[in-house]
Amino acid sequence: MTGTAGDDGARARTADGGAAGDGDGRVETVDGTVILEGVVGSVAYGLATGGSDVDLLGVYQAPTHRVLGLDGPAVTSASRVTTGPDRTLHELGKYATLALRSNPTVLELLWLPEYRVCTPAGAALLAVRDAFPSSAAVRRAYLGYAHQQATKLVARHRAAGGAGRAGAPADGAEPDEAGGEAAGGELAGGGAAGVRRRRIEKHGRHCLRLLRQGRHLLATGEVLIDVGDAREEIFAAGRLAAEDPEGYLELFERERERLEGVRSVLPEHPDRRRVDALVVALRGAG
Repeated sequence: MTGTAGDDGARARTADGGAAGDGDGRVETVDGTVILEGVVGSVAYGLATGGSDVDLLGVYQAPTHRVLGLDGPAVTSASRVTTGPDRTLHELGKYATLALRSNPTVLELLWLPEYRVCTPAGAALLAVRDAFPSSAAVRRAYLGYAHQQATKLVARHRAAGGAGRAGAPADGAEPDEAGGEAAGGELAGGGAAGVRRRRIEKHGRHCLRLLRQGRHLLATGEVLIDVGDAREEIFAAGRLAAEDPEGYLELFERERERLEGVRSVLPEHPDRRRVDALVVALRGAG
C-alpha cells in the first residue's frame, strides 16, 4: 500500500494503487457493501509454503434499513464465508465487536500493508484502529488461545503414550475465523500420519507466532503482521511440537513468560465509545 492507512494525512490505498474512495474499490454483495478487505494468513505472515492458500478477510456494511428492521440483530452479527479463494467477511457490527475483544485474526486486518478493497468507510475504520486493542484483552486473546492449544498438544501426546510423531492435533477447527496458516507444504510424509504431523506442526507454529505478535502489540501498540524474519525459528518450533511436545511446552512457557513480562503501552480497556460513534456515523451515512 502506498499510503499507510490510519497515519495522519495519509490516504489508504488499494493493492492495485487506487486511492480509497476512488469508487473502483467498491464491492457490492447481496448482504451489503464490502468496505475493507485484504490478504491475511500465512501469505501475510511471511510463512507461506508451496501448499498455502490465499486467505482473504474483510468487513462489509449491511444496508441501514436492514439493520433497523426486525432482523437487525441477526444482520449485524453475521459473517459470510466462501471458498476458492478462502474468504471471510464480517458485518461491520460483528467485526467491531470481535476487534474490541482483540481477536488476533480480526484485529490484524487493521494493520495490513495493503488492501484489495478500501472504501472511505474502510479508511474511517482504519483511522480508529488504535481504539480497539487493550492490555487485558490482548493478553487474554493472544495468550489464552496459544496456551489452550499448547496444552492440548501435550495432552494428546501423553494420551497416545508419547507417540508425538503420530499424535493428532487438538480437537476443533481452525484457530480463527478467517483461516490461518496452511499446512506446511514443505514437510515430508504422506498418509494419515503425515497429515496429522503437518497439522501438529501448523498448530505449533501458530501458537509461537501468536505469542510473538501479542508481545509486540503490548510493547508497541502496533500489530506485527510479517514475521518472516523469524521464519526458520517458527518452523523449527512446529517441528518440535510434532517430535517433542514436552520440549515444545518448555519453549511455550519461556515465550509466555516473556509476553507476561512486557510493560504494555496499551490502555487497560478499549475505546468503545469512539468505535461506537464511528459505527453509528457509518450507519447514518449508509
